[in-house]
Parts: sequence; C-alpha cells; structure tokens
Amino acid sequence: MSMSKKIKMLMLEREVTQIQLAGKLGTSLSNLANKLKRDNFSEKELVQIAKILDATFEGRFVLNDTDRSI
Repeated sequence: MSMSKKIKMLMLEREVTQIQLAGKLGTSLSNLANKLKRDNFSEKELVQIAKILDATFEGRFVLNDTDRSI
C-alpha cells in the first residue's frame, strides 16, 4: 500500500480534510494534493503528518489511542 493511501486512510480516521492538513503543515492545498498524487513525502514530512494526526510514524502509522497500524 502506498504512503499516500495510508495518509488518506489516517485522515479519514481522524476526520481531517486535505485543506485542514495542508494548513497545519504550513503548505498550500495544491502542494499537498500534488505530493499525495505523486506519493512523494520525505521522512520529516511523514513524521510531521503523524504528529498532526496524533499518530506515530514508524514506516507506518500507529494510532496512539488504539495502537492500530495503518
């Protein structure tokens, strides 16, 4: 499963839109949408996304409240 798909699943789980995530990342919606389309994230960005969405990045996302991996 691609990292973009995992991020989208995590966003659904946390009920966060792309607009909201882009704002919290300090980037534009179009930049985030392009990164999701290309599946092009640095590890630093993935750690930041995980923190914003209350998860831990370990090459995968682990939900802190349920320990479920995505």
